[in-house]
Amino acid sequence: MKKAIIIGAGVAGLAASIRLALKGYKPHVFEINSYPGGKLSAFELKGYRFDAGPSLFTMPHFVTELFELAGEDSKSHFNYRKKNIACNYFWSDKTKFSAYSEKRDFLNEVEKVFGEPQKNVDNYLKKAKKKYDLTASIFLEQSLHKLKTYLSLDTLKAMFHLPVFELQKTLHQANSQAFSSTKLVQLFDRYATYNGSDPYQTSGIMTLIQHLEGDYGTFVPEGGMVAITEALYNLALRLGVAFDFETQVDEIIINNNGAKGVRVKDTFYESHIVVSNMDIYPTFKKLLPQQKHPIKKLSQERSSSAVIFYWGVQHSFNELELHNIFFSEDYKSEFEAIFKKKTVSDDPTIYVNITSKDVSGDAPEGCENWFVMINTPSDKGQDWEVIVNQLRGFIISKLSKELEVDLESLIVCEDILTPPIIQNKTQSHLGALYGSSSNNPMAAFLRHPNFSNRIKNLYFCGGSVHPGGGIPLCLLSAKIIDDLIPEL
Repeated sequence: MKKAIIIGAGVAGLAASIRLALKGYKPHVFEINSYPGGKLSAFELKGYRFDAGPSLFTMPHFVTELFELAGEDSKSHFNYRKKNIACNYFWSDKTKFSAYSEKRDFLNEVEKVFGEPQKNVDNYLKKAKKKYDLTASIFLEQSLHKLKTYLSLDTLKAMFHLPVFELQKTLHQANSQAFSSTKLVQLFDRYATYNGSDPYQTSGIMTLIQHLEGDYGTFVPEGGMVAITEALYNLALRLGVAFDFETQVDEIIINNNGAKGVRVKDTFYESHIVVSNMDIYPTFKKLLPQQKHPIKKLSQERSSSAVIFYWGVQHSFNELELHNIFFSEDYKSEFEAIFKKKTVSDDPTIYVNITSKDVSGDAPEGCENWFVMINTPSDKGQDWEVIVNQLRGFIISKLSKELEVDLESLIVCEDILTPPIIQNKTQSHLGALYGSSSNNPMAAFLRHPNFSNRIKNLYFCGGSVHPGGGIPLCLLSAKIIDDLIPEL
């Protein structure tokens, strides 16, 4: 049986280990942390449970597919339910909008709250779906760096519909031309943050992200987001995947232009293939120091990062849902601060995720576990202690006013995540959440491929390589390398 070494037990590394085990390989996963999942992990604090990282779950079929491939019933190991309300949105003038999952309810609410004709939004969503249908098989499900991807009917079909993609417009321009309501434009601009980008720079093709949430829906796993990690980790164990935690890989060993294994301290582990689920930047800088580095790909603009406050809140708020957004009054200035000034706006948008709304036991009775996130630039040496203190004061002041409470007095425990801590815990370069940003119209082609052109038997998966960040795309990166690696 041929061996496969996987560096990193993030969600893409877990998916890759499962697929390789099913392919006949003997996978061995090395993880520097004491737990699997990478960003998709959890912790407890004084009776409150918190998902540490990704909080949005959509396209669950990419998870359940792995159980089906293994011949298992996913419902025996992993369950989830669809949310009726995907997100509640709040503006400082007391406007509130509930984004219903059902399309008819969503359109009715748009017209009621924003006065936007339903046909405008319906046409927008149909166009977003067309973008996705034309590009998914090319940009998301296959390697963009193999000639066969372009020698297909799907590629020819997409080329005939180039104007549909709105590549020459920014996402904000596409949204502004579609809607008369500035609040609705802001709501749809927000989807740029799903891959850590700027709606005033990223291409208009990104309207397809709204299709992913609107058409597929938003879900909540039983047990919280970490249940995805736990389910995939246990599936990998059942398939015979070996895991070494608290183990740092020091080097990928290359001989005769091929990956031969890895070095852990003074021990060499031989392997027929090596897969790095580590961020592509430290993969080259730390694990492949003697190899030629893809300088252009490694020097791309980083995606946004975040400051996250984990708060145990001694109160229950009926007006809040699982996902909640409190918008800034000047969205353009917020993104200029992040991507141009490399700082945080004086009036940032606030995201509040509360899993205790849906996951029993995540907080004591009558209390809530708040995951409060502010989008920030990646770590460029900013004084994060000062930024955190300023953000904390702003958030508490704004939410106290919006919710008409003394929020400070309700917080009974706290933990904080910053870009430097994200880099330290997950090896994400500069703490960027999604690797490189997608502000460049050619971003999909500029991401590092899922294989090495120079080194045989070396592959890459995870949010820093093709097709991008976020749970669905990370899972697809594992699928792509599965297609690239030959059957035994």
